[in-house]
Amino acid sequence: MGSTMLLLLLLSLAIPPYSFHQQPVLVKADMGLIQKTCKSTKYYDLCVSCLKSNATSANTDTRGLALIMVGIGMANATATSTYLSSLQVSASTTNDTNLKKVLKECADKYTYAGDALQDSAQDLATESYDYAYTNVQAAADYPNACHDAFKRYPGLAYPPEIARRETGLKRVCDVLLGILDVLADQ
Repeated sequence: MGSTMLLLLLLSLAIPPYSFHQQPVLVKADMGLIQKTCKSTKYYDLCVSCLKSNATSANTDTRGLALIMVGIGMANATATSTYLSSLQVSASTTNDTNLKKVLKECADKYTYAGDALQDSAQDLATESYDYAYTNVQAAADYPNACHDAFKRYPGLAYPPEIARRETGLKRVCDVLLGILDVLADQ
């Protein structure tokens, strides 16, 4: 329950109505805008599904759609970091120091991914799309460092649940990169 509340709090903070520097004029994002925007992404179905599932997408513009995806990415990164931390606690009863070290490193990497996505939200607010793009690329790359950490220890198998979460975050970031391309071309 506590972690769910924290996740909801983080998500609500991740999608401010452009409160960083300026108040834009919002245009209604009908299904047409969502479909048009998502066509420019690598994962059209994921994009449409994520954006349709968020009630604020009906009252926003393309930048708002990008912020929604930032929030989804941050929620994924935060949940994965929390999951890895719980595995680390569970592993504390074993003598496998390598596993504990790798789980801590992975939890940290997903925390950094969330931080990079938060930075991209600030970049979006100031219309610094090139910086937002760089931060999203960084967020998508942090899971690779986790995967590589497991590879450094041949006796450690990369857990399927972490692989699934890694793929999810990378896909959300790929969608976000596609939306940022649309914004840069406007």
